[in-house]
Amino acid sequence: MWALGPRALRAGLALLGLALLGLGLRSWVASRRFEFRPEEIAELGRRHAGLDHEQAFSKIIVELRKKHPGHILPDEDLQWVFVNAGGWMGSMCLLHASLTEYVLLFGTAVDTGGHSGRYWADISDTIISGTFRQWKEGTTRSEIYYPGDTIVHQSGEATAVQWSAGTWMVEYGRGFIPSTLMFALADTIFSTQDFGTLFCTLRVYAKALLLEAGAYFSHLVQ
Repeated sequence: MWALGPRALRAGLALLGLALLGLGLRSWVASRRFEFRPEEIAELGRRHAGLDHEQAFSKIIVELRKKHPGHILPDEDLQWVFVNAGGWMGSMCLLHASLTEYVLLFGTAVDTGGHSGRYWADISDTIISGTFRQWKEGTTRSEIYYPGDTIVHQSGEATAVQWSAGTWMVEYGRGFIPSTLMFALADTIFSTQDFGTLFCTLRVYAKALLLEAGAYFSHLVQ
């Protein structure tokens, strides 16, 4: 019998702890009530696909506010913020966020690509304009998606991603959302050191969390 050294034992316990944490978070997320459905966001994106992206985004925001009053950030808090992650660069406008789901607008004005990231969340994107190429792990061919198409990135998956200039989409994520911030902010912290963008990202997420907390407590007192 091989005797386990202290390092191997600590590594094994750490892996076991991560596995248990992952299972616990998955069970917790599954027990939550969600404000949005992925099919709803995808249908909304398909309905406005092919339009000028700024016009489409304006219509999407109006419709979401009608269907989900009190859950979409007000105009004064809507802000396009750069995202540097996995070697690619884009811009996002956060509309809604909580601990378990988010809705945002995303895209890029330049050609860009890199690593998708591997998340503890399911993410779906519906293309409004431009093209998106995805190369899935374990395959030898990539696929190209066009306006109206929806791309689903399952929890735990990793892909190579590439956007053409002028690609814009609406995105919905469901899972343990704080885990996605580690990837989304890594390049900003360790590569670009764009701490202004870091501040704006954390500020808008905090505002979205406060909005959701207010909606939750308002629902309790009704």
